[in-house]
Amino acid sequence: MKTMMSPIADRTISVHTKHEFLLKLEKAGLGEELAQKVVGSKDNDLATKVVRFITNGGFEPSTSQKRAREIMGRNFFGVEEAIKHFGVNPTKSQLALLAEIPFSEDILTTCKDSHILVAVFPLSILDIRGHVQDKSLFYDQNWYNKQAFAKDKGEVGWQLVRKEPVENSTDKTWDEQQDLLLKDEETPKAQVIAYTIIGHFLATGERLLENVYVRCVDLDSGGSHVRVGCFDAEGLYVHSYWGDFRCDGIGLSVARKSQ
Repeated sequence: MKTMMSPIADRTISVHTKHEFLLKLEKAGLGEELAQKVVGSKDNDLATKVVRFITNGGFEPSTSQKRAREIMGRNFFGVEEAIKHFGVNPTKSQLALLAEIPFSEDILTTCKDSHILVAVFPLSILDIRGHVQDKSLFYDQNWYNKQAFAKDKGEVGWQLVRKEPVENSTDKTWDEQQDLLLKDEETPKAQVIAYTIIGHFLATGERLLENVYVRCVDLDSGGSHVRVGCFDAEGLYVHSYWGDFRCDGIGLSVARKSQ
């Protein structure tokens, strides 16, 4: 004889919590008419939007951000992704700084396949490594635990980061690599690259720089440029290498300058 599951056993929210939740909504202005709109919305659309709004901590993307997401597709790591995957709790001032995308639609369209548009929050490499639940995302290293670059939280802002090293930048010195940059490009910090690589993987499952390192603008305590990459199944590697040396496995990281 088949046992029928009680509706109460299926509940994920207690009756008391549901009651308190409804009281809060009613106090905020929810009435019979509005409630019926939620109940009757097609494909549960309104309820889904409410849950998403709550999940995002009350964040609502701006028109500029929505348009950028449309253009960039999966190569977009916005505020919602930062909240979900890095557990950030944006302040009003941070959200204000991120409200407008500092790149034109033409630039985004040009870069939509080669770059990732990233809403960067002040999280250091050590912060990111400590937050992710899957510890295999970072290769087991401790040499940089006390390095200034690994503690650098960076600044909040949008970064348009190239998914691959600068073309023809491997097997070159730092100075030779810098000569390859266009006037509207710059080499970002290791914090930005690590944030982008880990964030993009958590959001999409795609591994960037799986077989190559990129030099970043940071220096370690010995004066060598930090290199990040080789993000394979063993995790993200963070090393350093003298700028005067050449190596066919080290390219240059690059991001577009904000307009």
